[in-house]
Amino acid sequence: MFSPKYSITNVLLANIKRINTLVNELNNRRFPHVVLLELERTAREVSTYASTSIEGNPLPLTEVKKILKSKPAHIRESEKEVLNYNQALQDLNELLRTSPSDEHSSPADKELEEGRVKLSIELILKIQKQVTDGLLPTFESGHLRKQPVQVKDPKTRQVKYLPPDIKDVEPLMRDLIEFINSNRDKIDPLILAGIFHKQMVLIHPFTDGNGRTTRLATKVLLAEMGLNTFDLFSFENYYNQNVTRYFERVGEFGNYYDLVSHGMNKFSSSKIEFTSWLEYFTEGIIDELLRVQKLLPVVAISPDTKLQPYHLKMLDFIGEKGFITGIDYAKLSGRAKATRTKDFKKLTDLGLIERKGKGKATYYALKEK
Repeated sequence: MFSPKYSITNVLLANIKRINTLVNELNNRRFPHVVLLELERTAREVSTYASTSIEGNPLPLTEVKKILKSKPAHIRESEKEVLNYNQALQDLNELLRTSPSDEHSSPADKELEEGRVKLSIELILKIQKQVTDGLLPTFESGHLRKQPVQVKDPKTRQVKYLPPDIKDVEPLMRDLIEFINSNRDKIDPLILAGIFHKQMVLIHPFTDGNGRTTRLATKVLLAEMGLNTFDLFSFENYYNQNVTRYFERVGEFGNYYDLVSHGMNKFSSSKIEFTSWLEYFTEGIIDELLRVQKLLPVVAISPDTKLQPYHLKMLDFIGEKGFITGIDYAKLSGRAKATRTKDFKKLTDLGLIERKGKGKATYYALKEK
């Protein structure tokens, strides 16, 4: 049985406590549905850009946004990679919202158990197939690797790590998944998610798509912390800020079999120290939660900030049409001009909408995040 080596340091404990506090604060915030949809879309753009950028995709965030909006028919590999990741992220978000599947569902669709998504080899294969669709041969997309691989330094191109042999990939993956699922009620979900992330990277189960698949599968475990509540969380964004540091922390140097304890079962990783990675992993989550906290509009339940039905009508109209004019709102609400002006000002001050155009061409749209 896989048995990771790590310590609950003061730093790690403090990080976990702070994450719990930040998550609770975010989960207590309430926003109109149309605002949530816009914020979720922004988060998917950031996640898609960051996770593909980590793996060397050259497209900037502005181009990623354009591609996700237009979804062009004729695309290059870099664009296909972006579309694949975004679709996998959307499907996973939907899965995390769904109720448990029925007895006739396929193994890949039976990830839901007791209101939570169960991590499985089928789910991981499904994710990898999505992120590599059209980018790898069919025998490598959605399948564990059938050939040895090497992990090279992206700068020097020298071999830095040799993952496990082909014959051990599936047993190691199943052992890791068994460890995660059997400890979900015993070990803090943040620690479990971090352990899973690093160990899957070390197993390197696929010919390609290992990083993207690992980061998406890690989201399944982080969801149990409530981090998917608003689908605003993009922990990939933190890694992309310093890719070299990420690879140094999540990876190892040498041969996998030399890194596990001598004389012990090859499934043990007792010589591989997870503590430093777990501290980094939780630091990244704090960083991202603070980013999200600044991003969110200040909407609280108080007389000054509470939204009324006419405010929600305006936001729904914008969500459907993309914008609203003064004339549109007059017809929609039937409110006097002076009160309509106050309504626009209130939603603008709350950071929910922004004014565009001038004079008679003035209109309002959801504020870009």
